Amino acid sequence: MKISAAFPPTPETPEHIELAERLGYETAWVYDTPALQLDVWMILALAATRTKKIKLGPGVLIPSLRHPMVTASAIATLVSLVGQDRVVVGAGTGFTGRRAMGQKPLKWAEFPEMVRDVQSLLRGETVEHEGQVISMLHWEGHAPNLPIEVPWTLGVNGPRGLGVAAEMNHGVFTSRPRPDADYSQLRDVVLLTSGTVMDEGETVDSERVIETAGPWVSVAYHAFLEQKDERLASMPNAEKFIELVGQVSEEEKHLHVHAGHLTNMNAIDREVITGESMFASPFTLPASDVAAKINEFADQGVTEIAFQPMGNIERELSAFARASGIS
Repeated sequence: MKISAAFPPTPETPEHIELAERLGYETAWVYDTPALQLDVWMILALAATRTKKIKLGPGVLIPSLRHPMVTASAIATLVSLVGQDRVVVGAGTGFTGRRAMGQKPLKWAEFPEMVRDVQSLLRGETVEHEGQVISMLHWEGHAPNLPIEVPWTLGVNGPRGLGVAAEMNHGVFTSRPRPDADYSQLRDVVLLTSGTVMDEGETVDSERVIETAGPWVSVAYHAFLEQKDERLASMPNAEKFIELVGQVSEEEKHLHVHAGHLTNMNAIDREVITGESMFASPFTLPASDVAAKINEFADQGVTEIAFQPMGNIERELSAFARASGIS
């Protein structure tokens, strides 16, 4: 099992990625969340200047947020800084990156072609976009030589998406593996997850535990609400959550629901999240239980854990590295 780390693109993230490298994490995945944090590519470039071996990449970028040439150029820039062997690219339809701006995720029918356009450009091919043919025209010395071939991982969950990822020879990103998911044909299965390694004497009701793992847990409420998923009803205080969201205007609902997404509990979250909700945080565990949980996910077909530290980032990165056995 590979053990990696995931980060929102904040001013401190390059320093945190440097620490992740020292602790032995495989990859640093950085979110593409411009409505919530900074620019993913700038943060990755800054991290590149501070590191020597950890793999770097967006996890996951939202193709619709940029022209495909802009994305291809960004990938080429990162390759120019660290080489192809250290670059990985994740792409998704935009649960956070689009939902936080009041937009629905990309239609699945359009998503694979958006990915293929960027890949084609990086191979030096000509593609048609917005009625015109485009190609990377970088003169020698202005960018790495083409083709640029880097691994891609797609943020998909359903059978159709898993099938397309296998067909394209890509890995997949998931945050909640479906019990019936078949990962047997996939190159890589990356589990994006979080939690906190509990100190001796701590419980799921401890204030530090709730403050640290709460932002991850609250995302389950956000996702189930946005997706009209019946699993929301099974979450503690679900009725209160729905009531509080219902008190804000429909036009601004996404602003209130997604504020703090994956980093802080917002005002609504704080009224809802309790120790009882911590079951939605897989790695909120004593250190002695972390290895068994990793093995449990391995049995489901997961090949890489991408752990997002929250709260005291240095403490969380170090504690998970020790508990998982990489440091």
